[in-house]
Amino acid sequence: MRTDVHTSSRGGGDWRDNATRYALLPLRIFLGVTFVYAGLDKLTDSAFMKDAGAGSVGDMMRAVRDSSAVPALVDLALKNPPGFGYAIALGELAVGIGTLLGLLARLAALGGALISLSLWLTVSWASDPYYYGNDLAYLVAWLPLVLAGAPLLSLDAALRSRRRRRTGGYR
Repeated sequence: MRTDVHTSSRGGGDWRDNATRYALLPLRIFLGVTFVYAGLDKLTDSAFMKDAGAGSVGDMMRAVRDSSAVPALVDLALKNPPGFGYAIALGELAVGIGTLLGLLARLAALGGALISLSLWLTVSWASDPYYYGNDLAYLVAWLPLVLAGAPLLSLDAALRSRRRRRTGGYR
C-alpha cells in the first residue's frame, strides 16, 4: 500500500484528486463542440434543409424509414422534413452551447442524449455491426454529464456559488 502523497506544484492537493475533479471536462468540451458544429453544419447546408434532393433531410429520412427501429418517428419527421431538420439543427446548437457554457448542463446533456437516442433508433439503427453507428456511442457519452452536470468551469457552478454567498452558505 502506497502512503506517499503526490501534490501539484501549486499546492492544490493531490494531482489525482485534480484529475478526478476535471475528468468530465474533456468530454464536455468534445460533445459541446461537436454538437455546435453539427447544428451549424446543418443550418448552413442549403441542400440539407430540403424536402427532397441529394443530401436533403427528406431523402435521408425516406432512405432509413424501413430499416429504423421506430418507423413512426421517421413518419413524424416526414410530415415536414425541413421543419424536422431545423428542429434537429437548433436542438444540437442549443445542446452544444449549453454544454460548453455549463448552463443548465444536466438539461443540455439530457437533450443531447435524447437527440442521440432518436438518431440511433432511426438513422443509425441498421448499422451492422451495431458499433459502426456512432449515435449509440454519443448516447452513452452524454450519460455521465446527465448524472454529474458541469460542476466546474461552468455558469451553473458560478450561479451556485453566487447563491451560496447570498444565503450565507446555505443552499
